[in-house]
Amino acid sequence: MSIPAIGAVSGVTGTGYLGALDALGATSTAGGAAGAASGTDAAFGAALAGSVDSLQRAQSTSNDLAVKAVTGDLDDVHDYTVASSQAKVALELTAAVRNKAVEAFTEIMRMQA
Repeated sequence: MSIPAIGAVSGVTGTGYLGALDALGATSTAGGAAGAASGTDAAFGAALAGSVDSLQRAQSTSNDLAVKAVTGDLDDVHDYTVASSQAKVALELTAAVRNKAVEAFTEIMRMQA
């Protein structure tokens, strides 16, 4: 019995989160002109939008495979298990990022008071 190779996890490699960090300039040196900040803001917004789109695709794939598993149309239940785990991890990451953003906003508001 041969075990098929596992493909790349969407949203984690390639143009996923690590690529988004490069687009944000996280690997570059600190500093820079004020004009670069607006470009970084746009890149950050695009990275967040891409991450949410990736999360929606992962959940949609997981839901489609769940329906196929229940109806008996799915040949390998392992595909559903992997898709479900990917969707779960992506959702947990999105929730963690959201929570950190809310904490940061609350801290900024506290400092201004």
